[in-house]
Amino acid sequence: MSRRPTPLDNEQCRQCQTFKDYVKSAKKKKDNENGTCPSDNNNDDHPRRPDCPLDKEELGNKTWGLLHTIAAKYPEKPGSTDKKTMSEFFTLLSRIYPCEHCAQDFREDLKCDPPKLECREELSQWLCRLHNKVNKKIGKEEFDCSKVNERWRDGWKDGSCD
Repeated sequence: MSRRPTPLDNEQCRQCQTFKDYVKSAKKKKDNENGTCPSDNNNDDHPRRPDCPLDKEELGNKTWGLLHTIAAKYPEKPGSTDKKTMSEFFTLLSRIYPCEHCAQDFREDLKCDPPKLECREELSQWLCRLHNKVNKKIGKEEFDCSKVNERWRDGWKDGSCD
C-alpha cells in the first residue's frame, strides 16, 4: 500500500528541514503572497520558544536518542517474539517517520542492511553504524561505536551522568 500524496508533498514540512530554513521558507512564501520584500521583516534574531513543534534537526536528535536507548535495553538473548517485534518496529518507523525524505532513506537502508537482532550488542552496533552513515551524509562527526553503552545505557565512565 502506498501513501497518498497530499497538497503539502511538494513543500518542505517543518520536520523536513531545520527550524531556521523552515522560517526562511515560510517568510519567503508569506512575502511572496503579500508582495513584500523578504528583507522588510527579517526576524532572525527572534528567540525561539522551547515548546515549538520539532524541526528536522530536533526530530532527528530525539529519534536517534530513542532508537539508541531501545537498542541499549534490547534483551541480551532475545526470543523470536523480541526479534519479530523489533524488526516490525523499524519497518513501521520507516513508513510513518514525519520527514518523508529521511523515511525513504531509512527504508532503503533497511533493505540493504537489515537490523542485526541476535543480541543487544549486535543491534546497538548496527544502529551506531547506521547513525554514522547518516552523520557522514549530512556532514556531522561520526560517533565512536565502541562507546554506545556509555552513551546510551550505563553513562560515561567519568561519572558525569551520576
